[in-house]
Amino acid sequence: MWTGRFSEATADRVLRYSESVSYDWQLYRHDIAGSIAHARAQMHAGLLTAEEFNAIEKGLASIRDDIDAGRFSWSTRLEDVHMNIENELTRRIGPTGAKLHTARSRNDQVATDTRLYCREQVDAVRAALREMQRVLVEKAEQYAELRIPGYTHLQRAQPVTVAHHLLAYVEMLARDDSRLVDCRRRLNVCPLGSGAIAGSTINLDRAAIAAELGFDAVSENSMDAIADRDYVMEVLFCLSLIGLHLSRLSEDLVLWSSAEFGFCVLSDAHTTGSSLMPQKKNPDVCELTRGKTGRLCGNLMSVMVAVKGLPLTYNRDLQEDKEPLFDSFRTILMALGVNAEMIAAMRMNPERCSAAVADPLLLATDLADYLVRRGVPFRQAHELVGKAVALSVQTGVPLNKLTTDQYSSISSEFGDDVASVFDLDRAFSLRTNPGSPNIARTSARLAFWKQELA
Repeated sequence: MWTGRFSEATADRVLRYSESVSYDWQLYRHDIAGSIAHARAQMHAGLLTAEEFNAIEKGLASIRDDIDAGRFSWSTRLEDVHMNIENELTRRIGPTGAKLHTARSRNDQVATDTRLYCREQVDAVRAALREMQRVLVEKAEQYAELRIPGYTHLQRAQPVTVAHHLLAYVEMLARDDSRLVDCRRRLNVCPLGSGAIAGSTINLDRAAIAAELGFDAVSENSMDAIADRDYVMEVLFCLSLIGLHLSRLSEDLVLWSSAEFGFCVLSDAHTTGSSLMPQKKNPDVCELTRGKTGRLCGNLMSVMVAVKGLPLTYNRDLQEDKEPLFDSFRTILMALGVNAEMIAAMRMNPERCSAAVADPLLLATDLADYLVRRGVPFRQAHELVGKAVALSVQTGVPLNKLTTDQYSSISSEFGDDVASVFDLDRAFSLRTNPGSPNIARTSARLAFWKQELA
């Protein structure tokens, strides 16, 4: 493509190996916006006349409209989105189009395009996150007082509510959102004007370009601006973490919707059948979310490995950041959208939930707390309750059905009121600390999130 230095055309196999337009065409709107801002700065610097700038601006706008409408033909021989657009601009408006690339390189051009793309997509993910949170809050409010066992090691541990469980994911997604806010702030710096590595002897108003494109500042080191891809890796990390949180929620729902748990029912619209077993109703959305999270993590790792050994500044290896980036944004937006839809349609099974949470062993820790309030050191209380559990297992009598005499045989520290420990209403009412599944505290947190997400 560069005829001045080379006497031989690029081999077809090299062209196929090195082209990026088959995927980086997605940057076209950002590339055109950057080119218009760059051309305006050229005009203000006296490099273009007002007529030439108008021709460039109108030419680029017409190209954008054609791409939007699917009328644009991309050429792999022109390698990338930048050269395809510039070549077409020159074809449409003549030699003036060839002036556009003055004082810039594809190096600072692609860095600018990618930052603009990331900024736009981060905003889209944040909107999808908030919708996912809204759906979780609505479902939590619907089942605000429905109790279920909470689990550690996938073994029944202590009683919680469905609302408390779902609100845990709302809190996780809120931290995901705050990470995206921080990430967006760091990536919103304009590299345009850094040139190929060391700027240009033709100095344009970088601050004006940055302002037009909505950047908060300009980059302060041309080499860093060209070589840097940490904003891509930070974005990919944030998206991976959102995926991890969705994956954990998916695992909960796979368990809850199984016959063994039966806590929830996923809608027919968000499950699939089996090609062989007619009775099956599979939680495919949940399973795909778990699987796609592996892809999100893999995309992050692929860019980290590509960058880890690169000397300053630009190396062609950096071309490999685009496909993982595009894929991760596409994947997480799909995942958030379909999971929000699935949660909205999900219904809980109060009978199964209530039966499971009636297990008196869920209040074994409350029984230890009961002894502590009677002056027994916690470690001793833990041991005594362990003996009571062992007696329950040996006799086949549930912990809440052991007699006062049986408790007294273990320790005189157990009083006549020991049975009161197994009142679930009482157990929840005693949990008044911030962050606990107390019904009143959960209601307050629901009110907070409804206002926050309104």
